[in-house]
Amino acid sequence: MSDRYTPRPEHKFTFGLWTVGNLGRDPFGEPTRPPLPPVEAVRLLGEVGAYGVNFHDNDLIPIDATPAERDQIVREFRGALREAGLVVPMATTNLFSDPAFKDGAFTSNDPKVRAYALQKTMHAIDLGVELGAETYVFWGGREGTESDTNKNPAESLKRFREAINFLCAYAQDQGYKLRFALEPKPNEPRGDIYLATVGAALGFIATLDHPEMVGVNPEVAHETMAGLNFLHAIAQAWDAGKLFHIDLNDQVVGRYDQDFRFGAVNLKSAFLLVKFLEDVGYQGMRHFDAHAYRTEDYAGVEDFARGCMRTYLILKEKAAQWNADAEIQALLRELPQDDGSTAAAFGGAYSAEKAAALKAASFDRAALGARGYGYERLDQLTNELLLGVR
Repeated sequence: MSDRYTPRPEHKFTFGLWTVGNLGRDPFGEPTRPPLPPVEAVRLLGEVGAYGVNFHDNDLIPIDATPAERDQIVREFRGALREAGLVVPMATTNLFSDPAFKDGAFTSNDPKVRAYALQKTMHAIDLGVELGAETYVFWGGREGTESDTNKNPAESLKRFREAINFLCAYAQDQGYKLRFALEPKPNEPRGDIYLATVGAALGFIATLDHPEMVGVNPEVAHETMAGLNFLHAIAQAWDAGKLFHIDLNDQVVGRYDQDFRFGAVNLKSAFLLVKFLEDVGYQGMRHFDAHAYRTEDYAGVEDFARGCMRTYLILKEKAAQWNADAEIQALLRELPQDDGSTAAAFGGAYSAEKAAALKAASFDRAALGARGYGYERLDQLTNELLLGVR
């Protein structure tokens, strides 16, 4: 492998304990890999060159652990981090595995479940901060329904809002320098999950008591499985100043949540995503929320993790090549440019004078419709660049 595709700390590549530790279980089959203890997962990630490791509370601490057991696990985990040279940039809470959350956590119809979910999350926030996390993600995997006869969606969103408001206030009260990130998903494990898309999450954030603390953690697979354009979602989040974290993987449109290795399916989409992140100067983590194929042993899991990072770096190089390609850039320059002729009537802030000038302006509609844009050539050149013939 070429050294230029070797991950370095400045690339900020991270994985979750649940990613490299995935057992290869699916709804129709038992695990194909033995459990990987958290300290061993840290060592694996250190060997492949990752920057950091993220976790749900119960990825690290069993849900029924005693306080003494918790403290011992944290000591051992901290030691493994130090030895491997890894950091913990993000943490989250498992509010979906335990049967108590079968009707949701923050949106459960049972007030005792909602209270327990808040308690569990406060403890998990404490744990995340203790280990260095600066971003805290909320994935509401059980916050939804199979039938809307069972829950009032307006009341459910009110409950979700109250929970996030409570936890923002808790973090502030503790003096934690945390940013919260909501992770949208349309379906699975619930038939329909609240806050299904990036746009829905952004609209929800605007209703919170502390919207400045809360952003989004979009995931490739989650928007793609619904047939949406992930690049557009990322652009909207970036434009809103709310791209606090990102989950990279891959997904076939319309399938169940597959969590494939980054770039394994939609290579051009992955390229355009990497190009966008690099072009705008995204400084956050590049977190791979993906799983190795069920066919793999842990040597294959290492191949999977290296592959995620290597593909990102190859596509980063391709993005720089695209930006420097003379023919591609010439095509872009041929697109209609702003020659200043419309500035008096269109652009910038509204004024009555501009509105009047624009209403009186004359446009050659036939000429506007007749010209070609060269998009076929531009797209083909992009394909050829990705195929390695440019």
